[in-house]
Amino acid sequence: MDFIGPRLVIPIDLKKKPLEQLLPLHNRWHPKIPPVAEVATGEIFRVEMMDFSGGGITRDFDVHDIKHADTSIVHYLSGPIRVKDENGVPAKPGDLLAVEICNLGPLPGDEWGYTATFDRENGGGFLTDHFPSATKAIWYFEGIYAYSPHIPGVRFPGLNHPGIIGTAPCMELLNIWNERERELEENGLKTMKLCEVLHSRPLANLPSKKGCLLGRIEKGTPEWEKIAVEAARTIPGRENGGNCDIKNLSRGSKVYLPVFVEGANLSTGDMHFSQGDGEVSFCGAIEMSGFLELKCEIIRGGMKEYLTPMGPTKLHVNPIFEIGPVEPRFSEWLVFEGISVDETGRQHYLDASVAYKRAVLNAIDYLSKFGYSKEQIYLLLSCCPCEGRISGIVDAPNAVATLAIPTAIFDQDIRPKSNKVPIGPRVMRTPDVLKCRYEGSLPTTKNIATASIAQTSGVEEIRE
Repeated sequence: MDFIGPRLVIPIDLKKKPLEQLLPLHNRWHPKIPPVAEVATGEIFRVEMMDFSGGGITRDFDVHDIKHADTSIVHYLSGPIRVKDENGVPAKPGDLLAVEICNLGPLPGDEWGYTATFDRENGGGFLTDHFPSATKAIWYFEGIYAYSPHIPGVRFPGLNHPGIIGTAPCMELLNIWNERERELEENGLKTMKLCEVLHSRPLANLPSKKGCLLGRIEKGTPEWEKIAVEAARTIPGRENGGNCDIKNLSRGSKVYLPVFVEGANLSTGDMHFSQGDGEVSFCGAIEMSGFLELKCEIIRGGMKEYLTPMGPTKLHVNPIFEIGPVEPRFSEWLVFEGISVDETGRQHYLDASVAYKRAVLNAIDYLSKFGYSKEQIYLLLSCCPCEGRISGIVDAPNAVATLAIPTAIFDQDIRPKSNKVPIGPRVMRTPDVLKCRYEGSLPTTKNIATASIAQTSGVEEIRE
């Protein structure tokens, strides 16, 4: 009987390291990273992926793998995949590559994941000035649901999705990336007032030979040495798609990606079981190994037809995303607001980043009244299906951002009420997330109002 189903084009053996895979992985963007597989439009094909760390983060109840994580290796991607049409003609620069997500999920037999924060000296996260320590929570999957022994009393359905999906840049676009990001990294601290409020460092991750993996290009060869100092890191999203971290790109979704090189050279990875909008803890979805089953279509000349450049060249475009019909259904939400006034009380002008930071901090402080540590809530808001919004961006001087949390994920009623706040979740398995002590020298930010309330009430605020 003939086989019916997706063709496996990139397999993963979880017992092997990224470089040892049958089809080697890569963790940089560059037009000269050779494709490891080829697909035709219309066929459904399967791509398997390691978690972003390539197995470096384990399910052990130990946080030192996060504290000492080598961030130079992120993210391990499967691909590149060369795409051709039914006549064997490859995608061409200027085309649009439509990629449909037909199916996806965790790799069978590896149904677990993790959410974490990096140490502040090693990348930190959105709230790293408030939470400088490395932390980790392990999650286990029960079908579509996830639960963690480190954040008890919480269970929710996951919306699986790839954090990264993108095409290879051409050399001209790669040079644009490297030039603008180097300028930011070298001069941003001198000119950007926002750097005083958002503390993740570095400001940009520039090309580096450290940790560089270029697929079939052998390390140490002249070709590898040349490409490694040019190849872009995979950390930010860019014109090619890349690390967009859009949590709703699940079953039935389509991504319309610009094509910059012949064959498109599609790559994907950084699989997530679930994520909150913003992925605020940085290592912040439920990270996992996984698979995608995809189908591609080439829209000839689609870049010019559908994508309007927003910049000095025709390469300054962005992908279009079509969200699929499958997602968890929640009917009741608790919504937290933030405005563009920082923790010192200073006014910022229509700054959505400051406003969203305030919304997240407000949610953390509120939910910690229900028996959770603030670290538990920080990780939870990074990976549960919460909805972030820019609610107002025109009413000077305050931008308004909101964070909506589905109340059904908790095993207790978290709404404000006239009677006393409950003491905590009904199912208590462990008191807190896995956590290391912060040993760095950078100052931490404290909520001035909370500290003064604690002082007047005779409660001492304890911080590591």
